Amino acid sequence: MLAVMLALPLARSQESISSIRPLHKIGLYLSWSSLDTNYARWYNLILMATPKMIGVLGGMGPAATADFYQKIIRATPAKADQDHLKVLIFSNPQVPDRTAAIRGEGPDPLPVLVASAEVLIQGGADFITIPCVTAHQYYEALQQAISVPILHLIGETVTAAVGEYPAHRQLGLLATTGTLQSRLFEHYFEPRGFTILRPDPAVQASTVMEAIYAVKHGEPLERPRRLIREAAEHLRARGAEAIIAGCTEVPLILRESDLTVPLIDPTWILAQAAVRRALGHDRPASVASQRCYKDRG
Repeated sequence: MLAVMLALPLARSQESISSIRPLHKIGLYLSWSSLDTNYARWYNLILMATPKMIGVLGGMGPAATADFYQKIIRATPAKADQDHLKVLIFSNPQVPDRTAAIRGEGPDPLPVLVASAEVLIQGGADFITIPCVTAHQYYEALQQAISVPILHLIGETVTAAVGEYPAHRQLGLLATTGTLQSRLFEHYFEPRGFTILRPDPAVQASTVMEAIYAVKHGEPLERPRRLIREAAEHLRARGAEAIIAGCTEVPLILRESDLTVPLIDPTWILAQAAVRRALGHDRPASVASQRCYKDRG
């Protein structure tokens, strides 16, 4: 009986039968006409009570996507395997470079982002997360093109920062040049009373972007860790009261223990928001990133 239930279409009523799709591709498709009415009603109740499936539009880059999934696991209040959430990850490293596109030096990634999101939707994702900050330049167009909600990484981050660090007004930003050019963080943070401090252009090019692309290239982490710590110290010396890990590769090479000021980790915040959405909970996120690294050497 359970196997049949899992194979039922994602339809909430008989009227939506034209848009059904299998929850799991196990070769079994049933229509509501083949079911007892009471059973169908019971199935709908179970479906609505089940935690939502998290969709992860990843691959930008793969290591950051893997890190984000680990954070989802750590943010989930689970005592056994069965307590964890359904997570569907589509890691598509073939999404064109977002920074190059923003700078007019590469193809538009939006069509590939839309196609990748549709893969997640067809797989049953109830909502989508994107563990790539620069890709949020395309958030509005992508959201308009698909039928399920997308959690906004930067929107979730500013909400968490307001709640946890209300006195920290000067925030240093370590992010891609595309993110800086798009002013993604300024758009969300400045109306809430924050000032975003950027690295000097030379530091941005020679340390921040160099470190980020070193991670993406799979380089051993010793050099990018040194570079990103130098950039963080540069921002702290300019008055940063906290550092935002504004690219999803940054938390892979920068820990809060490397700094004398707090580290705000947007991927940790997004992971917590995704877990809350999946479980139907409404508790505030924490910006503290060290929880995600407590068992790392």
